[in-house]
Amino acid sequence: MRRNERISPGIRTVAACLLAAVDLAVTAMSAEAQQFSADLVASKDGTTTAVGTLRVSEQKARIEAAAFPDGFFLIDAAKPAALFVRPAARVFMDARQSSQLSRMFVPVDPDQPCRHWQAMAQLAAPNDPAAWHCERDGEETIAGRRTDVYRVSDASGFGFVGWVDRARGFPLQVKTADGTVIAADHIRDEPQAVQTFELPAGLRKFDPQALIRRIQQSDVWVAPPDSE
Repeated sequence: MRRNERISPGIRTVAACLLAAVDLAVTAMSAEAQQFSADLVASKDGTTTAVGTLRVSEQKARIEAAAFPDGFFLIDAAKPAALFVRPAARVFMDARQSSQLSRMFVPVDPDQPCRHWQAMAQLAAPNDPAAWHCERDGEETIAGRRTDVYRVSDASGFGFVGWVDRARGFPLQVKTADGTVIAADHIRDEPQAVQTFELPAGLRKFDPQALIRRIQQSDVWVAPPDSE
């Protein structure tokens, strides 16, 4: 280009739009690539208890709950999927309703967290979408972080309040129906190993319902008496 040539306004506009698009893409990639670990602590009536640990990488989470010392939960919000893994027993199974943690502490879209929570609720136990409710209830600052507050409930009585960190796309804390507050404490923004969120090799899937059906079809099954 010669020195006396000028860049037309149209070219300048296109270039500005391209730069803006790149900035947005970089910002989106940064938001999606959140990786961190934290401790999970529960507080009620002045008593605080350690309930587990948490690791998150993008749309995946791993929860090691104190109530289940022989395994851990793997959550994939993109699929969606929620599994309970028992490495020593060489099995894994659908988490279903084994722990409330796997239904509440899941990666979410900060603009639409309700859809991810509802997907996890359906995995736990199919429910009537019309009886499932989730709505935004303002903003609050938790541990110096701006959060959006959501209230969730369903027909079974399961419900909680969730405080979603928009930057991380994850709830920093939840409050269950009985008043227990469970929080992600000592959050450490750090890279997470990919294998942390993968099933160990050689595991088989255990289906409790299939086992029950096999028992019912065997000679040892005694059917309950008909109700009178």
